[in-house]
Amino acid sequence: MRLLRNLRQGPLRALCVFLALIGPVPALSQQLGLPDAAILTISSDRLFAGSAFGRRVIDEIESEGAELAAENERIVADLSREEKELTEQRAEMTPEEFRELADAFDRKVQSHREGQRAKLEALGARGDEARGVFLRLARPILVDLLRESGAGVILERSSVFLSSDATDITDIAIARIDAEIGDGKDLE
Repeated sequence: MRLLRNLRQGPLRALCVFLALIGPVPALSQQLGLPDAAILTISSDRLFAGSAFGRRVIDEIESEGAELAAENERIVADLSREEKELTEQRAEMTPEEFRELADAFDRKVQSHREGQRAKLEALGARGDEARGVFLRLARPILVDLLRESGAGVILERSSVFLSSDATDITDIAIARIDAEIGDGKDLE
């Protein structure tokens, strides 16, 4: 009924409604900067790393990684000092006393190692989680690009044996994603 009303309001309006219903034509996709191809490609790594969202996450993880490395260096320096002191005290102790202190020191070293490994794994998991959030947020934008281009599929560029650079929409997708979600700080 609504379409009929639109038809009565003028042929130009009816044409616009019709074009909106059938989707874009190849000429329109080219006007939008999209390739006229049935298959598009995208580099998901470059999509993430090149987006404002990905750059923010990568910068945060690199910063936290650097802090973790500095903390690790401090712990290693402290443990080295403690080991040296323990070695110097060895001559003044019985073998049993030394063994007890050496075992306690070994447990301390192992505990620090496990703690640092857990922090590193948590940092890696955070990066994986952020990438998942990014892909969830980017999906509707990629679906729009697919629809607007008239293509049937978007393939991961690294999985394609051979393709033309003209089918790669990574840069277009990055621009759209940046415009839609920015760095995503408030969306996580």
